[in-house]
Amino acid sequence: MIKNNDKNLPIAFFDSGVGGLTVFEKLKKLLPNENYIYYGDTKNMPYGEKTEAQLIEFADKIFKFFEQQNVKAVVMACNTTSAITYEKLKNNYNFRIYPIIQSVSKVIAQQNIKRIGVFATPATINSHAYSKEIRKYNNDTAIFEIACPEWVKIVEGNKLKQPESLLQIKEKIREMEIHNPEKIILGCTHYPYLLEILKQFVPEHKFIDPAIEFSKFIKDDLQKNNLLSDKITEGEEKFYVSSSPENFKVSGSLFYKLKDTPEKREV
Repeated sequence: MIKNNDKNLPIAFFDSGVGGLTVFEKLKKLLPNENYIYYGDTKNMPYGEKTEAQLIEFADKIFKFFEQQNVKAVVMACNTTSAITYEKLKNNYNFRIYPIIQSVSKVIAQQNIKRIGVFATPATINSHAYSKEIRKYNNDTAIFEIACPEWVKIVEGNKLKQPESLLQIKEKIREMEIHNPEKIILGCTHYPYLLEILKQFVPEHKFIDPAIEFSKFIKDDLQKNNLLSDKITEGEEKFYVSSSPENFKVSGSLFYKLKDTPEKREV
């Protein structure tokens, strides 16, 4: 399919909720003059507990919405949909697609880390997407994957300070520490919101936030394909959610302060 190649069209993001803002914030810093659209599928959150068929249905509807918005690229700022739906849907639309896991695993594989832990949603862990992608480039790395089904709800529900949340996070840290990883990938874009808690148990430098390398990867690829906007003024941004716009604005404020409340839009 012919891809949109007008450099001044918007870049779109999607995630099940506020997690994708961890990537959005970093890319906006790198490329402030781009126009952006963000879709948070809060009605169907959390994605990590959904079936493959459900995830494909959600992603396809959102991609079709982005086609109506005439975007030049879509950032899959969601590890779960990157793991489960990208390969099945990647050739169906008229824009470039950037999946987070596939984009950053090559970079991580080249860092010569011998023992890597992965915290992610059950769907991402069950797919073994990080293991498969990293081992395409480096087969000598030992990878330890642990599902954290409650962590997205802690972030989206703004429950970071609740004692029960602390216990749930501590339990997963102990489970991971048995494997003695050199680095731990935060394999869900919601998880960097938990860094203040995580670093109480593990030194912060041990965590890999894929959003950092991912945003650089997107910028470099757009540049290589002559798709960077040539506008000199700051770009526009538009946020949509499928439910609870006020809650999205509050929960997301830790990483990005929205100027306006998102528009509620089911696709």
